[in-house]
Amino acid sequence: MTSAFLENNPSVLSLKGVGPRIAEKLSGIGIDTVQDVLFHFPYRYEDRTRVLAIGALRPGSAAIIECVIDYSQIAFSKKGKRRRMLVCHVSDGTGSLLLRFFYFNKQQESRLAKGVRIRCFGEVRYGASSYEMVHPEIKVINGNDCELEKSLTPVYPSSEGINQGLLRTISEQVLQSLDDDKLKELLPDKIIKKYNMPLLSDAIKTMHRPEPGIDLERLFEGQHPVKQRLAFEELLVQHISLLLMRKDINQCKSLLLNSDDRFINDFYKQLPYSLTNAQNRVIEEILEDVLSPGAMMRLIQGDVGSGKTVVAAVACLKAIESGYQSVLMAPTEILAEQHYHSFSEWFEPLGIQLILLTGKAKAKERKIKIEGIRSGKVNMVIGTHALFQSDVIFNKLAMIIIDEQHRFGVHQRLSLRNKGYDKGVYPHQLIMTATPIPRSLAMTAYADLDYSVIDELPPGRKKVKTSVMSASKRAEIIERVKQSSGHGSQVYWVCTLIEESETLQCQAAEDTLIELQNALPELRIDLVHGRLNLSDKQSVMDKFKNGEIDLLVATTVIEVGVDVPNATLMVIENAERLGLAQLHQLRGRVGRGSSESHCLLMYKSPLSENAKQRLSIMREFSSGFDVAMKDLELRGPGEVLGTRQTGDMEFRVADIIRDEYLLNDVKETAVDILNNYSDRVPLLINRWLGRSDRYGQIG
Repeated sequence: MTSAFLENNPSVLSLKGVGPRIAEKLSGIGIDTVQDVLFHFPYRYEDRTRVLAIGALRPGSAAIIECVIDYSQIAFSKKGKRRRMLVCHVSDGTGSLLLRFFYFNKQQESRLAKGVRIRCFGEVRYGASSYEMVHPEIKVINGNDCELEKSLTPVYPSSEGINQGLLRTISEQVLQSLDDDKLKELLPDKIIKKYNMPLLSDAIKTMHRPEPGIDLERLFEGQHPVKQRLAFEELLVQHISLLLMRKDINQCKSLLLNSDDRFINDFYKQLPYSLTNAQNRVIEEILEDVLSPGAMMRLIQGDVGSGKTVVAAVACLKAIESGYQSVLMAPTEILAEQHYHSFSEWFEPLGIQLILLTGKAKAKERKIKIEGIRSGKVNMVIGTHALFQSDVIFNKLAMIIIDEQHRFGVHQRLSLRNKGYDKGVYPHQLIMTATPIPRSLAMTAYADLDYSVIDELPPGRKKVKTSVMSASKRAEIIERVKQSSGHGSQVYWVCTLIEESETLQCQAAEDTLIELQNALPELRIDLVHGRLNLSDKQSVMDKFKNGEIDLLVATTVIEVGVDVPNATLMVIENAERLGLAQLHQLRGRVGRGSSESHCLLMYKSPLSENAKQRLSIMREFSSGFDVAMKDLELRGPGEVLGTRQTGDMEFRVADIIRDEYLLNDVKETAVDILNNYSDRVPLLINRWLGRSDRYGQIG
């Protein structure tokens, strides 16, 4: 193979040992071409470059030993279901251990006989009476023909049907072509020299086959030059692809929303409070966007309770008073219902017609609503994923609001945007999230969007005090609820289950309702969960908001969108089962008035280390941005943004937290390459993103 082989980037079918069936399985882990093989990096390494004496072994480590089989026998496990196994007792003069094989055949049994000299590689663990290895890799030594590896052995991300042997074999074939000639450098020489980078070929080879003396700790922590080189280039390519998307968006024409602000001014007069400086600043940014010829694509971040919905309402009014339609999409029905309730109170007095469209709408009702959207009689539509359905056709859509962006993917928000496309003109789009994202992550994940932050809470808001209590103190917690209600405050009691089943969650909430009604007969207690129909759900929420319910038992459906200022206590059962973002969202349902509020996180022992960390973070931090940063550290960017399943933020080498220091240089280099080396951009994107170039397409 030569470098031309790499540059032509043929299918993996060109590699020895890869047929159609194997190629299909490799495709499942993102390997379609020979270049994909190079960029499929190991996640750890094994040291098979030296033989260790049995006497020097330590449990938990993997090692190579050379030994002689003292004896072999068939044995049966003593515990549980009796399992047949082959047990070999081996020694090397410094010590002895057992080898156990639960899967073996007659040939292996005869090969591993007394007196045979073998080399084994496996993980050492404690056995009943000595150290042992279970299913180690075995080589019979005949003379001196058993050479040791010259580099550390890679362990690759894999899947069912793709073993490490295959991945090492195909990577070795492709790496050999790097010996003939170096992979073509796509970064300009001046960038490589400026940052003193190793060559790409050398970096790739080191990642796949590191020398035995390499500092693995520096490599894993991203401090090694080869890891820094690869992380820089990967972040660079991702940033370039987002900038290209932004360029495409900016070139799209949009509707100029140049109105007299009559609806907006009347809306302000209705509000029983004044907007914060942060809200006014973001509104000005939005109004400036919609008066420019390009389509607005803006992300608004704001902690729970910061007033993002009011800002979104102003954006919708600007479109409606200009003669167009607006739409708001929410990820859950209860959040869509809450938005519909709020917008109805605001918009109906202004003579604006709005509807709610969810998956639960009956056929006749749905047909009427869809016709209203199509004819343009409906000015404002609020809905869920039901908005994506093909029969939902807008008349003159000019403003799209997407709430809780992290619940949707890039493609979904672009799909809704395309519904408003008309004769070369796109609608404006405003994306909101109450899951604060650290600036470094926002710079990377949302480089295609303008970025606004509502970093101010309404005046009078107080910090919610958070406590962590064991479920063994349930009686004390119920007494706390009684005292709180006795002072005229309202309480949430949130029930969670580890299972994803909504039916089971509702059942748990119903059981808790009965328990609390028996324990607190003097309180007015009711229940809300996702399986209630729309009218029943809204009825319960209205009663709670109007003070007709003292204690509301709920599933996590109340996570977002519920605003009851008199609710000052929240109890969250099984809090250890929820992530930081969801816990912070739930906690944000209290502390919305001027009274001091409390959140009790109730947990069941034993707690995992990760659960202990999450609960500790919730107790220590109240700011959503602080919680988000800690969440990023614990879970990684893909989980925080909700893109783990779609792979939108899956990096091969880079790490947003670890490599944050690279981002400013990455942004500067991206602009330089787009301006001066544009011919290299498609090659860079193909090299790193390949078939996953999801950012460069806006349609």
